[in-house]
Amino acid sequence: MEETIDLKEYFTIIKKRFWIIALITIISVLVSAGVSFFVLKPVYETTTTLIVDTDKDKETKMITGDQFSVTQKLAVTYGEIIKSRTVLEPVIEKLDLEETYEELTEKIVVSPVKDTQIISISVQDTDPKMAMDIANQIPKVFSKEVKRITSANTVEVIDEAINQEEPIKPNKLMNVAIAGVLGAMIGLFVVFLKEYLDNKIKTPQDIEKHLGLSVLGVIPNEQSIR
Repeated sequence: MEETIDLKEYFTIIKKRFWIIALITIISVLVSAGVSFFVLKPVYETTTTLIVDTDKDKETKMITGDQFSVTQKLAVTYGEIIKSRTVLEPVIEKLDLEETYEELTEKIVVSPVKDTQIISISVQDTDPKMAMDIANQIPKVFSKEVKRITSANTVEVIDEAINQEEPIKPNKLMNVAIAGVLGAMIGLFVVFLKEYLDNKIKTPQDIEKHLGLSVLGVIPNEQSIR
């Protein structure tokens, strides 16, 4: 019974100050929508894939397990070389980019595809064409530099990067939805905090609840009588 009374009190508090929750939620949604649609620049991502060639056994013309294992390790090593200054600085020069080496590195993700000889190079940029150009220029520079650095297996391009028309972020609708939920939660917090800090006794029930005294009578409000 006590739990039912408490729940009713909670709902009464929310109903009484629901306008606060609604106001904070609306403000949060509007701010998030404004930032997502008008402030944040869309970011596009494109990907190119490379494969590390493997030398076949001279007698069987087949790839042995050891050769495949070595090739997978080479894919990891090549991933580090791709993000080195030796590769990215010529890319910056050839494309006449304004980014520094450090800034360009932040845009690039190189990852070996698990249990394969394939390397995936993903590039993000606010300009979809620039992202495509960078992703396609990297393998050209890398294929030359890797032969100079090591006499290991060669690398071939599987898929070239294409111009992506749809951005990957920001997710505008998701941002607005999250802002709405957070706004509602903040509104609830403000309402219950305001109620907790309000020590005024306003009703006969408050006297019985907080002071433990029985109410003998109530003086009616003159305005309510009129």
